[in-house]
Amino acid sequence: MSESSPNFSNRFPFYGPQGRLVLVDSALEAVSRGSTTIGIKTPKFAIVSSQIKPTHPLIEPSEKIFSIDFHAGATGSGYIGDILQLIDTLRLEAQRHRLTYETPIDTDSLAKHLSTFLHNYTTYAVRPQAASIILAGADQTGIQLYQVDPSGTFFRGSGFAIGQSSETALDVITKEYSADMTQEKAIELGKKAIEKALGEKPVVETGIVTQSSFRKLPLEKE
Repeated sequence: MSESSPNFSNRFPFYGPQGRLVLVDSALEAVSRGSTTIGIKTPKFAIVSSQIKPTHPLIEPSEKIFSIDFHAGATGSGYIGDILQLIDTLRLEAQRHRLTYETPIDTDSLAKHLSTFLHNYTTYAVRPQAASIILAGADQTGIQLYQVDPSGTFFRGSGFAIGQSSETALDVITKEYSADMTQEKAIELGKKAIEKALGEKPVVETGIVTQSSFRKLPLEKE
């Protein structure tokens, strides 16, 4: 059966003309319309920050920074329902590892588990999770920072930005990043990157991972 046959496209709806996964591209487009979200890592700590989008005055805003275990935290951009499912997936894997081995799970294993979970959605005719996750953690290898996308692709690095105008936010981080910056400087850089991306002063929620713990900072409303 030729690729031009109508039955071929009905049976194999996954790939576009350039061989790209159509549903994954749609999920990434949804992520690009989500809250501007960043992660910054130094050898001593990592921060994850996300814009809290305005809601109706009578509705409390959605939580954007999540504890995974005492040594790891995460944030995400995209559909909030999908973000919450991925956070629960990470928490469950962290608890399963702790119950089995009586030790905290390393950050790399968490990222790879989430990558496999997301990749499975790309092999069947189901909607991929429309969310990207930035994961920060501390383990025997030090402080680690990962980005995991809807395709299951994951990256490790010192700075990430996802969501609305993420390229602008990442450009700000890249230009001003320093491995010896203080926590206060990193937090301000994260807020500056999000503000630059949005063109306005946002409400930002932030979490910090150190070698001893993960903690979420009190929300400061502008």
